[in-house]
Amino acid sequence: MTAIPVEGATARESRADMTKCVACGARRYLRACGFSVVCEAPLPNGRRADLIALATDGVLRIVEVKSSYADFRADLKWPQYRGYCDRFYFAIPASLDPAIFPNDAGLIVADAHGALLTREAPAFPLAPARRRSMLLRFAAMAADRYCLLAFGDEQAN
Repeated sequence: MTAIPVEGATARESRADMTKCVACGARRYLRACGFSVVCEAPLPNGRRADLIALATDGVLRIVEVKSSYADFRADLKWPQYRGYCDRFYFAIPASLDPAIFPNDAGLIVADAHGALLTREAPAFPLAPARRRSMLLRFAAMAADRYCLLAFGDEQAN
Protein backbone atom coordinates (compact mmCIF):
# COMPACT_ATOMS: atom_id res chain seq x y z
CA MET A 1 0.00 0.00 0.00
CA THR A 2 1.36 3.42 -0.93
CA ALA A 3 1.05 6.30 1.49
CA ILE A 4 -0.68 9.30 0.01
CA PRO A 5 0.74 12.58 1.28
CA VAL A 6 -1.82 14.85 2.87
CA GLU A 7 -1.30 18.59 2.51
CA GLY A 8 -2.10 19.31 6.17
CA ALA A 9 0.25 16.61 7.39
CA THR A 10 3.03 17.93 5.17
CA ALA A 11 2.55 21.42 6.57
CA ARG A 12 2.70 20.07 10.13
CA GLU A 13 5.84 18.08 9.33
CA SER A 14 7.56 21.07 7.75
CA ARG A 15 6.62 23.23 10.75
CA ALA A 16 8.00 20.56 13.08
CA ASP A 17 11.21 20.44 11.01
CA MET A 18 11.49 24.23 11.15
CA THR A 19 10.95 24.18 14.91
CA LYS A 20 13.74 21.59 15.31
CA CYS A 21 16.10 23.64 13.15
CA VAL A 22 15.44 26.87 15.04
CA ALA A 23 15.79 25.12 18.41
CA CYS A 24 19.05 23.51 17.30
CA GLY A 25 20.51 26.81 16.10
CA ALA A 26 19.43 28.65 19.25
CA ARG A 27 20.91 25.90 21.43
CA ARG A 28 24.20 26.02 19.50
CA TYR A 29 24.29 29.80 19.84
CA LEU A 30 23.70 29.66 23.60
CA ARG A 31 26.38 26.97 24.05
CA ALA A 32 28.84 29.03 21.98
CA CYS A 33 28.14 31.97 24.31
CA GLY A 34 29.09 29.82 27.31
CA PHE A 35 25.65 28.90 28.62
CA SER A 36 24.66 25.49 29.91
CA VAL A 37 21.40 24.52 28.21
CA VAL A 38 18.56 22.15 29.07
CA CYS A 39 15.96 21.48 26.36
CA GLU A 40 12.26 20.79 26.92
CA ALA A 41 12.48 21.72 30.59
CA PRO A 42 9.41 21.29 32.80
CA LEU A 43 8.64 24.33 34.96
CA PRO A 44 7.01 24.37 38.42
CA ASN A 45 3.76 25.73 36.93
CA GLY A 46 3.36 22.66 34.69
CA ARG A 47 4.54 24.40 31.52
CA ARG A 48 7.52 23.23 29.49
CA ALA A 49 10.21 25.67 28.32
CA ASP A 50 11.80 24.90 24.95
CA LEU A 51 15.25 25.93 26.24
CA ILE A 52 16.58 27.07 29.61
CA ALA A 53 20.07 28.54 29.57
CA LEU A 54 22.19 29.05 32.67
CA ALA A 55 25.07 31.55 32.63
CA THR A 56 28.15 31.18 34.82
CA ASP A 57 26.89 34.11 36.93
CA GLY A 58 23.65 32.23 37.71
CA VAL A 59 21.41 34.23 35.38
CA LEU A 60 18.66 32.09 33.84
CA ARG A 61 17.25 32.63 30.38
CA ILE A 62 14.24 30.92 28.85
CA VAL A 63 13.98 30.68 25.07
CA GLU A 64 10.65 29.90 23.44
CA VAL A 65 10.92 28.63 19.86
CA LYS A 66 8.35 29.92 17.36
CA SER A 67 8.49 28.61 13.79
CA SER A 68 5.61 30.58 12.28
CA TYR A 69 3.11 33.35 12.84
CA ALA A 70 0.41 30.74 13.42
CA ASP A 71 2.62 29.04 16.03
CA PHE A 72 3.06 32.35 17.87
CA ARG A 73 -0.65 33.20 17.74
CA ALA A 74 -1.80 29.72 18.78
CA ASP A 75 0.44 29.48 21.85
CA LEU A 76 -0.36 32.11 24.43
CA LYS A 77 1.33 30.30 27.32
CA TRP A 78 4.68 32.06 26.99
CA PRO A 79 3.90 34.91 29.46
CA GLN A 80 3.71 32.21 32.14
CA TYR A 81 7.43 31.45 31.63
CA ARG A 82 8.63 34.90 32.71
CA GLY A 83 8.36 34.15 36.41
CA TYR A 84 11.02 31.44 36.07
CA CYS A 85 13.84 33.34 34.34
CA ASP A 86 15.80 36.57 34.50
CA ARG A 87 15.49 37.15 30.75
CA PHE A 88 13.00 35.79 28.22
CA TYR A 89 13.59 35.34 24.46
CA PHE A 90 11.89 34.09 21.34
CA ALA A 91 13.95 32.10 18.84
CA ILE A 92 12.57 32.50 15.33
CA PRO A 93 13.52 31.67 11.73
CA ALA A 94 14.77 34.50 9.51
CA SER A 95 11.57 34.21 7.44
CA LEU A 96 9.40 35.37 10.36
CA ASP A 97 8.72 39.09 10.85
CA PRO A 98 10.28 40.14 14.18
CA ALA A 99 7.81 43.03 14.49
CA ILE A 100 5.05 40.66 15.67
CA PHE A 101 6.93 39.82 18.87
CA PRO A 102 6.59 41.93 22.02
CA ASN A 103 9.37 44.42 22.71
CA ASP A 104 9.79 43.19 26.28
CA ALA A 105 11.21 39.87 25.01
CA GLY A 106 14.57 39.26 23.40
CA LEU A 107 14.86 37.89 19.87
CA ILE A 108 17.19 35.24 18.51
CA VAL A 109 17.10 34.56 14.77
CA ALA A 110 18.18 30.97 14.15
CA ASP A 111 18.53 28.18 11.64
CA ALA A 112 19.90 24.64 12.01
CA HIS A 113 23.52 25.84 12.08
CA GLY A 114 23.50 28.75 14.48
CA ALA A 115 21.83 31.96 15.50
CA LEU A 116 22.19 35.67 16.03
CA LEU A 117 20.88 37.72 18.93
CA THR A 118 18.96 40.55 17.28
CA ARG A 119 17.36 42.04 20.40
CA GLU A 120 18.52 41.67 23.99
CA ALA A 121 15.82 40.85 26.51
CA PRO A 122 15.25 43.24 29.39
CA ALA A 123 16.30 41.90 32.78
CA PHE A 124 13.64 40.96 35.31
CA PRO A 125 15.78 39.48 38.12
CA LEU A 126 14.33 36.52 39.96
CA ALA A 127 13.68 36.72 43.69
CA PRO A 128 16.39 34.86 45.65
CA ALA A 129 14.08 32.00 46.72
CA ARG A 130 12.81 31.48 43.16
CA ARG A 131 16.39 31.62 41.80
CA ARG A 132 17.52 28.95 44.27
CA SER A 133 14.56 26.76 43.36
CA MET A 134 15.21 27.14 39.63
CA LEU A 135 18.96 26.52 39.96
CA LEU A 136 18.29 23.31 41.91
CA ARG A 137 15.70 22.25 39.32
CA PHE A 138 18.15 22.99 36.48
CA ALA A 139 20.93 21.01 38.20
CA ALA A 140 18.65 18.03 38.84
CA MET A 141 17.39 17.97 35.24
CA ALA A 142 20.92 18.19 33.86
CA ALA A 143 22.20 15.45 36.19
CA ASP A 144 19.26 13.14 35.43
CA ARG A 145 19.71 13.58 31.69
CA TYR A 146 23.44 12.97 31.95
CA CYS A 147 22.87 9.74 33.89
CA LEU A 148 20.29 8.57 31.37
CA LEU A 149 22.75 9.16 28.52
CA ALA A 150 25.74 7.71 30.36
CA PHE A 151 24.09 4.70 31.97
CA GLY A 152 20.85 4.10 30.11
CA ASP A 153 17.97 2.72 32.13
CA GLU A 154 20.06 1.48 35.05
CA GLN A 155 20.02 3.40 38.30
CA ALA A 156 23.24 5.40 38.70
CA ASN A 157 24.70 5.12 42.20
